[in-house]
Amino acid sequence: MQNPELSLVIPCYNEETNLRPLMDAIHKAVDPLKIQYEVVITDDCSTDGSWKILKELAAADPVLRIQRFKFNCGESAACWAGIKAARGNVIITLDADLQNDPAEIPKFIEHLKYADCVCGSRVQNRIKGDSLIKVISSKIANSIRNSVIHDDITDAGCTYRAFKRECVENIKMFKGGHRFLPALFKMEGFKVIEIPISNNPRFSGQSHYGIWNRLFKSFLDMLAVRWMQKRFIKYEIADKLNF
Repeated sequence: MQNPELSLVIPCYNEETNLRPLMDAIHKAVDPLKIQYEVVITDDCSTDGSWKILKELAAADPVLRIQRFKFNCGESAACWAGIKAARGNVIITLDADLQNDPAEIPKFIEHLKYADCVCGSRVQNRIKGDSLIKVISSKIANSIRNSVIHDDITDAGCTYRAFKRECVENIKMFKGGHRFLPALFKMEGFKVIEIPISNNPRFSGQSHYGIWNRLFKSFLDMLAVRWMQKRFIKYEIADKLNF
């Protein structure tokens, strides 16, 4: 079977009420593009009915590929497991809660003409879909991160991104690393840009991430990235003979 051109990678944890409308929205957005694509959803050992619904959806929809962790591993692991399972030349990561609008997928694909990775930024529209506390905590976290690792990303907490497969070929993932993928891509020499995106209110369910995740748990991860930036080995071969 020919590999798809596009892979949509989605981590899932306790999103049972969002999964059916999510797949409907994806089909509505991507089917008109007339490209081969797949949807890879990794269930992070949900405690609700998410896995049951995913199995029902996958049985009826060959576009959907699903996998489930044996135990809860976190968003970075679920995202990375999906990326490793993806077969497309272009990978788009997004959340399952429909705050990332699948209708914007064509915009991401269009902007990949100008970069290796396209990151969504909700800065202009955050107040429309998030609480004031969430907006402020994210603004503080992004400000601190930019001052330390200088990745020039305004919304690292937004995991709605499109990138070419080669961007992840040499990446080593770590817990919390999904927030820093743009910085890791830049370290590898890839071009990263941002585009403004909408920020829908959560369709259903509760957010799994709060101030603790944005400010405190990511602090050590940020220092790890800064260490890698300083110690990163980068070279170019000028010439070869009998190689």
